[in-house]
Amino acid sequence: MVVKNINELRDRIDASCATIGNFDGVHLGHQKLIARVRDRARILNIPSVVITFDPHPLRVLVDKKTPPFITLTEQKLELISKLGVDYVLCLKFTKELAALEPEDFVYKYLVQGLKVKELIIGYDYAFGKGRKGNYELLKKLGEKFGFIVEQLPPVMVDGAVVSSTRIRDLVQAGQVWEARKLLGRFYRVQGRVISGQKRGGPLLGFPTANICLKDELFPKTGVYAVWVEVLGQIKPGVANIGYNPTFGNDYLSVEAHILDFKQNIYNQDIKVHFVQRLRSEKKFSGLDALKKQIRADIELGRKILNTPEALLH
Repeated sequence: MVVKNINELRDRIDASCATIGNFDGVHLGHQKLIARVRDRARILNIPSVVITFDPHPLRVLVDKKTPPFITLTEQKLELISKLGVDYVLCLKFTKELAALEPEDFVYKYLVQGLKVKELIIGYDYAFGKGRKGNYELLKKLGEKFGFIVEQLPPVMVDGAVVSSTRIRDLVQAGQVWEARKLLGRFYRVQGRVISGQKRGGPLLGFPTANICLKDELFPKTGVYAVWVEVLGQIKPGVANIGYNPTFGNDYLSVEAHILDFKQNIYNQDIKVHFVQRLRSEKKFSGLDALKKQIRADIELGRKILNTPEALLH
């Protein structure tokens, strides 16, 4: 259950096991932490609570442009909820909240609000004014207010720490297959199908869904094997991210050709899961050369998506 205000929980729970974080991406490290909270809460027979923020604190505290986030709030809350916790408390992040001393935050939200018995945090988590709310301070406050603090070590994949920054770099480099190992799922974007340039079907013979995207983070331009969630179905597809250089576009677009699919999906919301990059964007000499390449892309995409490793879980 997602709640936006601490007062919604104050009268509902007498004790809790909680964690706190931004959880951008809800990657394997975040998943391990949240699963630990869920499992400890079940052992203690008390509710599990994940505290997170909207907007991301960087958007409020940093004047310069922040990096694109892996998951928008809607997807982040959906992914956390699927991990089986009782409550997700999504606090509105403001400069006033950021200015709270760690002691005041702990007392108001953790002690009075959630009646925390165990707090479990990630290896690098710190919060509050000046990021003074680190593990050492939390331990002292736990002794004062009567809760236990546990800090988990980082999760490692291929000899390096799983982090949101590492995932962002992989996605932006087009290495979506490698990003999956850190996310525990394929990277996805979502949006609404809009009317495009009418080139895919009429001109090329390969109808495409032109997507008006909500997300911020996009894989490197090029052609990808993808899974498309549409009208309650999961369909294989091939997607192009880029500027369509053959036609001289000057804006970034995402177009997905859904294999073996003929339904009208204008104005439908769809999700595109990026499995593997097939090639970079290139300019073709003409329509025949482009059609030939699209046929080859579809054949390769189909082969990749038919492998067990490419299945969408």
